[in-house]
Amino acid sequence: MSKFTFNNISYTCSENETVLDVLLAHEVAVPSSCRSGLCQTCMMQAVKGTPPGAAQKGLKDTLKAQNYFLACCCHPDEDLELALPDTQTARVRATVSNIEKLSSDIVGVSLQCEQPLDYKSGQFINLFGENSLARSYSLASVPAKDQHLTLHVRKVPDGRMSSWIHHELSSGDSVEISLPVGDCFYTPGNAAQPLLLIGTGSGLAPLYGIARDAIAQGHTGPIRLYHGSTNVDGLYLDKTLRQLTRQHENFSYMPCVSDEPVEQQDIASGHVLDVALQEHAKLAGWRVFLCGNPNMVKAAKKKTFLMGAAMKDIHADAFLPSA
Repeated sequence: MSKFTFNNISYTCSENETVLDVLLAHEVAVPSSCRSGLCQTCMMQAVKGTPPGAAQKGLKDTLKAQNYFLACCCHPDEDLELALPDTQTARVRATVSNIEKLSSDIVGVSLQCEQPLDYKSGQFINLFGENSLARSYSLASVPAKDQHLTLHVRKVPDGRMSSWIHHELSSGDSVEISLPVGDCFYTPGNAAQPLLLIGTGSGLAPLYGIARDAIAQGHTGPIRLYHGSTNVDGLYLDKTLRQLTRQHENFSYMPCVSDEPVEQQDIASGHVLDVALQEHAKLAGWRVFLCGNPNMVKAAKKKTFLMGAAMKDIHADAFLPSA
């Protein structure tokens, strides 16, 4: 059993608990999402002590050297003093400009920041709710095209944050957000490279932003977006994406439904990863973006790599329902 200190408060961590487990159990507002080491949303820094190597798996060497680690994977083997990265503690005020119902359980939230915000489509911000409750949401907006930041928020059963957003948050309300972070975004420089985007649920948000951002930056190679849902209602941007397909020859969209019969011929039946990889069996030279269910993302990272995609060209953002 070890101890760690965060914000001048000491916590005890048993062998079976992670740092994130302990903080969430004490209702401490720290960013988190997938809880499996994929998204790196819960990254913290040990300002005293050394985090275990297993908690630094997947981080860049420059971050490891600064004692950064993932709270969801950290079982401390010595006492630590912890802090959040500066990008996660800095807050910016924003005004809710619009809330739009996109499906039975997903709303689009538009935010107008009080000061210009430098971001890339597909990055994520932490939105702070009541009692400093914080949750991470990816950006569906495009800096060059949209005046507001846009988030897609799914209603989680018994979720405090999503319930507050769906039922209490209103246009005109003032909120606080963190600075955008994350490396799941489009970078120019290889305009002819084919792009494969695979997502489930509200994991469509960053993919929608990435696809439009690539188009806005003059990407000429094929852009193939696959969105999966358990039912047709979950295909919440279906009309919008079909319109985007008609407007741009190099963009295509395939909706996939896994858990109910599909009568429409232009909707694929089956799990989105299976559908996408059946149509793209060789991925050498492709750039891949994976967002949504952490199990899908984990499996997709492995499969797309084995099918030829270079690890440097695989970008992932895992989503996990949280309160």
